[in-house]
Amino acid sequence: MLLKDLARAEDGRLIGDGDIEISSIEHDSRAVAPGALFVAVPGFTVDGHAYLGRAVENGAEAVVVQEDREGMWKSLVEGAGVDLLVLGDTRSGMARLAAALNDFPARKLKVVGVTGTDGKTSLCHLVSHVFSAAGLKTGLISTAECRIGDQLIADTGRFTTPESPQVQSMLAQMVDAGCEWAVIEATSHGLALHRVDGCYYDIAAFTNIGRDHIDFHGSEDDYRASKGRLFQMLDDAPKKGVEKTAILNADDEACAYMRSLTRSKVATYGIESGADFRAIGLHPEGRGTRFQAAMPRATSEVLVPMPGPFNVSNAIAALAITSAAEAPLDSVIAAISTWPGAPGRTQFIDRGQPFTVLVDFAHAPESLRRVLRMLRDSSHGRVIAVFGCIGEHDKERRPGMARAAAELADYTFITDDNPYSEDRDAILAEIAAEMRAVGKRDGHDFSVIPDRREAIAQALSMAVDEDVVLLAGKGHERQVHIGATIYECDDREVAAQALAQLGYTAS
Repeated sequence: MLLKDLARAEDGRLIGDGDIEISSIEHDSRAVAPGALFVAVPGFTVDGHAYLGRAVENGAEAVVVQEDREGMWKSLVEGAGVDLLVLGDTRSGMARLAAALNDFPARKLKVVGVTGTDGKTSLCHLVSHVFSAAGLKTGLISTAECRIGDQLIADTGRFTTPESPQVQSMLAQMVDAGCEWAVIEATSHGLALHRVDGCYYDIAAFTNIGRDHIDFHGSEDDYRASKGRLFQMLDDAPKKGVEKTAILNADDEACAYMRSLTRSKVATYGIESGADFRAIGLHPEGRGTRFQAAMPRATSEVLVPMPGPFNVSNAIAALAITSAAEAPLDSVIAAISTWPGAPGRTQFIDRGQPFTVLVDFAHAPESLRRVLRMLRDSSHGRVIAVFGCIGEHDKERRPGMARAAAELADYTFITDDNPYSEDRDAILAEIAAEMRAVGKRDGHDFSVIPDRREAIAQALSMAVDEDVVLLAGKGHERQVHIGATIYECDDREVAAQALAQLGYTAS
């Protein structure tokens, strides 16, 4: 697309004739190649405007700059033969430009967006699974993985929602592959940073709100408001043959707030409170739960093959979402019973051992407490926990996670998560100090083993019949980041290898 045609998607000022062919949009100067439009985005630690010169050196003939950064860009690009598009906000503008460059793919798809503190990845995977089982070709963008139909998109090493050019490119690939639906996990970062703008949602779902990412959002109110953007965006999306519907968790206190943000139809779901879609009569069955789903037009028995009430909540949310999508109820219920789960979420590792090994992404106090409580209530043996806390940000998680483990685990191994540039030993010492503060003793109730692979091996070697070992916090992630170094550690693979070394090899 020519720059001058692309610029029509934005209310900006074009400097130059705009007759430059644009084939991609980049916000990282290192990824720029001829044909790329470089968007200079002010970041939290670096400003993309500082890399305009490098982007031009790498082949950019056109750049997008922010009006209030003129002091950084005017002298750099004058006389360089580079066209400029000047915008009021380059971050939000990048999303609209990316959508335009890809011919607005979300207008050609029906789109489900899911937000919340916990459970959103699992719910996205469950809805994608159900749609696919109903014969609806579906694309998926989630924290754990991205797929177009059954084909995985290569892991990009990211930890949250991809940037808007990647999101729009994925949606365009879904259109080209003949997908009818897209399911998108809308994280608070993704919403606040405009990464999922231009996705034109048809159904928007909310799981819950806890206290998280306060270092990024600044306050609980701002965090909640970022989540709420999804429901405001629902009202602004073009109509695509599906009634715009907000799916809200009636069990969560933020339900009323989310409802207030949209004029679209609202359907509620829940377990504890009255809701349009309600799970009643829960009872365990194997590792899962069977319940009655009381819905507006039917009551049906449902089996979700994952343990805990939080997976029941996801199942009843999926019923509400697929009802709004007009998917056939019988196929939806059958598909829920065959759901394999989301990568690294409530994922059991079975190698014939006489104890349970569970990998879960629980990486905040509430989610860790929730899964430990489930294991505490269902286990006949000890609960052994392995967890750490990330460095640099979300430091408020550390005391809460330590207290959750102190209260609900019989023994805890404190280990690496992703320290990043923060002192690894200081993070572990902080968690250990909190364990001691609530009366736990080194060597008797917990141990500090920095290397996560070694901690997992030690935890599994400690386990005996009917114990349960929880490997928490990393889930689907495959690496531990320490400063400028990385070591490979996929909890699922490390656990399988450790079990093999203990003599358990059956799959």
